[in-house]
Amino acid sequence: MKKTLLAAVAAILTALAPGAYAQWVVIDPTNLVQNILTAARTLEQINNQIRQLQNEAQMLTNQARNLTGLNFSALAELRAALSATNQLIQQAQGLAFNVSQMEADFRRIYPDSYTAAISGTQMALDARTRWRNSLEALRTATQVQSQAVQNFAADERTLTDLVNRSQSAVGALQAMQATNQLLALQSRQAMQAQQLQITQDRAAALEQARQVAVQERAREVRRRFQGDGTPYTPAAVNFYGN
Repeated sequence: MKKTLLAAVAAILTALAPGAYAQWVVIDPTNLVQNILTAARTLEQINNQIRQLQNEAQMLTNQARNLTGLNFSALAELRAALSATNQLIQQAQGLAFNVSQMEADFRRIYPDSYTAAISGTQMALDARTRWRNSLEALRTATQVQSQAVQNFAADERTLTDLVNRSQSAVGALQAMQATNQLLALQSRQAMQAQQLQITQDRAAALEQARQVAVQERAREVRRRFQGDGTPYTPAAVNFYGN
């Protein structure tokens, strides 16, 4: 490198030789080479600083992208779908979903046994109530099923939007927010499945309880028909004294 610079300086001096007759110019080759080397090192440092600043600017740009929020939220749609299903359950007729009230009504309408103090009319009314409870439980289950089917189309649109926004996310924050909303959609569907299972199990349980109560009512009706006296015992009868 140093030899190359000396050769360049010698060439410059040769080119300036014709003018030396007019004016003497004193040039120190060593000093000139040193100045050129210093300028080259300074230029290299400047280039390094420029590259460093460019890297820092790119880093800040990436950080800004990572901090950019997702301008989309499916929370309202998810909550609306869940609320619609929950409202159907709350409006269910028959036995209440409240634990204490349900237990009191269940003991009264589905007794373990009937006593003599209960009239036949009351037993018939209880049987009618049990039938209505089973019917209403089945109606609620079918309504929740219908609501779940209606939610499928909305879930498909929401899923498509969230997947598209997740794939086109410009930063980590947008991708994370889109993923969180996808998880929320999955949770909402799991809760809807749980609601549907509850209504179906409730309908099945009430129907089973109704069948048990039917058997108990039939036993009591048979007991009352037979009475508490000596039951009839068949015996042979001789009309002719033979």
